[in-house]
Amino acid sequence: MRRAMAIVLTAAMTASMALTAVPVMAEDIKVAMVTDYGDINDQSFNQTTYEACKAYCTENGVDFTYYKPEGDSTADRAAMIDKAVADGYNVVVMPGYAFAEAITEEADMYPDLKLVALDVSQYDLDTASGEDGYTRENVYSAVYQEELAGYMAGVAAVKLGYKKLGFLGGMAVPAVIRYGYGFVQGADAAAAELGIDDVEIKYAYGNQFYGDADITAAMDTWYSGGTEVVFACGGGIFTSACEAAEKTGGKVIGVDVDQQGKIDGDYEDGMCVTSAMKGLAATVNTVLAAIQDDKWADYSGKVETLGLVGEDPAANYVQLAETTAFNDGFTEDDYKALVAAMFNGEIEVSNDTEAEQPSAENVKIDFQGNLK
Repeated sequence: MRRAMAIVLTAAMTASMALTAVPVMAEDIKVAMVTDYGDINDQSFNQTTYEACKAYCTENGVDFTYYKPEGDSTADRAAMIDKAVADGYNVVVMPGYAFAEAITEEADMYPDLKLVALDVSQYDLDTASGEDGYTRENVYSAVYQEELAGYMAGVAAVKLGYKKLGFLGGMAVPAVIRYGYGFVQGADAAAAELGIDDVEIKYAYGNQFYGDADITAAMDTWYSGGTEVVFACGGGIFTSACEAAEKTGGKVIGVDVDQQGKIDGDYEDGMCVTSAMKGLAATVNTVLAAIQDDKWADYSGKVETLGLVGEDPAANYVQLAETTAFNDGFTEDDYKALVAAMFNGEIEVSNDTEAEQPSAENVKIDFQGNLK
């Protein structure tokens, strides 16, 4: 029914369009973004993607808009893709794994529409489509090595002087798990390097991507019980960590983007000690430029894993924020040396998410599962 309605809507908007978008020259691209769970001011995936799309399109004279689904369902997300096509947009950018089902529904309906996804994995697409190795020529997705950014954050936390750590994930999806397990590996390695055996990590998932009173209460218990810094990894769930941290002078670690501006802007200054980031903006810029230069073939049909591309931390698709609170225990040079060792293979980080909970040799883990 939804597909039939989409076809009627499309035909009504433009007589030249039925089941597919109208083929256009590369220089005529029109870019739309569709948000996932959040809004364009979430200081995370949506906001970064929106700002990157808007900046690129403004600078390059490309028409741009964004759409926010009415609800949190595949039908709602797919409806916004339909609307974008009906409005004449021929490139749609989508942040987050939740778009997998919408992509597999819409790609065949609109074969001339270029679908650019961020953080939608091959597993997500295969599961949504029921196909093994799902691919379409009009789909490109970038996924990231979150375990590497998480590892960097774990090393940083311990070397910056914190011993009572916490990991608060959103939902236990692969990307969040990789962040968390990487964080544990990094803290474990730093503790071994420093020869200390009193590092502890409380580890839990909120089972949602937003903060609320229940999760804040759990974080209150963590911080009042001695937790010093929490890696809050899962969209808006960081608000619960921040609200609890503010009561005790605790610290947080941001995720996906440099969240210092949001956290230190809305909460106590200096609360955010670092952020484990993905190169969302760099991905948007690179892919949109390729489309505009008629080089879509370089990305067509690919699910590309992005991580370290060199020893320069700023050039990589996973990194710590420039606003990291470096000190004598963990300097900028230490960070550069860490990245170089990871890039050169001297340090290996597992991306395995099959274990039900993280493990470590040199730190104690208090695994609490889902808080809700």
